[in-house]
Amino acid sequence: MKDILYYSKQMNIPLSDNQISQLNTYMNMVIERNKVMNLTAITEPDEFQLKHFADSLSILTTDYIKSESNMIDVGTGAGFPSLPIKIARPDIKLTLLDSLNKRIRFLDQVVDELSLKDVETIHARAEEGGRNPKLRDHFDIAVSRAVADLRVLTEYCLPYVKVGGVFISYKSDNIDEELSLSENAISRLGGKLEETISFTLADSDINRRFVIIRKVKPTPKAFPRKPGSAKKEPL
Repeated sequence: MKDILYYSKQMNIPLSDNQISQLNTYMNMVIERNKVMNLTAITEPDEFQLKHFADSLSILTTDYIKSESNMIDVGTGAGFPSLPIKIARPDIKLTLLDSLNKRIRFLDQVVDELSLKDVETIHARAEEGGRNPKLRDHFDIAVSRAVADLRVLTEYCLPYVKVGGVFISYKSDNIDEELSLSENAISRLGGKLEETISFTLADSDINRRFVIIRKVKPTPKAFPRKPGSAKKEPL
């Protein structure tokens, strides 16, 4: 079986025995809880370790996750991509934000079971959190693996990021048109497209891309707009 230890070696990401154990415990908790609430469509362990763990950890093949970074995962769902990153890189500080309180309560259980430190969970819509003075302009990194248009994700995520920090969006590889349509939104929200990084998940034909948006100036106070507006009328 190809497990996360195999994939981590393929990506040259060091994981200790304890970190492997934490990841496997996390996987088992997600699969078990998924029987009573919708967390993931991926419940077969081999597929889970490739499409959730290897995919989430792929960002560690770049140098964007700096030592002791303060990261927020906006719309985290079952905790991807940030909880696997936190397990592999315990030095980072992590905030998990999601609009569904049942998911947040589950993530609290995972954090407690794995004895993870410097992890905060917040129940809030992305737009609400982005207007919270305690969260706005507060983070070195915002990440999102949510399935949404990049214009919408940028409005959700960039307000959380400090000037000089980055928003990292996990995307499929076929996003050239989406990138082109997002130029106005990225600029208006205070960002600049730094680069995109294409990669293929180890021993698979799954092509992925990181979109790296650097925050170069403060996000105007008008953004994020009220809940639902970004989806209805993308910038």
